Amino acid sequence: MVDRRFLRATFAFLTAALLVFAGCRESGREGEYFELSGRLFVFNYRVATVQYLVTLRPLKPIGEGEFAVATFENPAGGEAIMVRQKIWPLNDKVTINSPPLECVVKDKPYKVSIRIENAQGALMQALETTMASSQDQSVLPDKPLVVGPFYDPNPELKGHPDGHLPGGRGVTCPPAA
Repeated sequence: MVDRRFLRATFAFLTAALLVFAGCRESGREGEYFELSGRLFVFNYRVATVQYLVTLRPLKPIGEGEFAVATFENPAGGEAIMVRQKIWPLNDKVTINSPPLECVVKDKPYKVSIRIENAQGALMQALETTMASSQDQSVLPDKPLVVGPFYDPNPELKGHPDGHLPGGRGVTCPPAA
């Protein structure tokens, strides 16, 4: 018969080991708080928009008051697009969307920079990447296909069932390089 003290000691040891391993979490390398877990262009055909979408996965516990500041290359040229977003401590991911874009070109790499800042605005981590779309913005209609709360057909597209107007989107895009 097995000694009860041995069983209790073994059980206590296994329980303690399980608690230690359960509490372990990948902590990332020194200075790394997040990793890029996803990046893509989101095309919404119904409302004729395209946006950047980037997701980050925390590698360490998130502190109060942290922000992600994303700077996206503007496909239309001009100033970069900046988005500042609060990071909520209990979220298991951070999703950053840009405002709607113009002039997105298929397979062209666009620069994206993300700064993780603490509550005082000090830099905690910087991430750099590029994004390329698998589609050209020309696949979108020139105006939203529907308008209003009841998704009524857009009267501006009357006579243009494909969604493309003679004047296009009304945006002059830089020449493709």
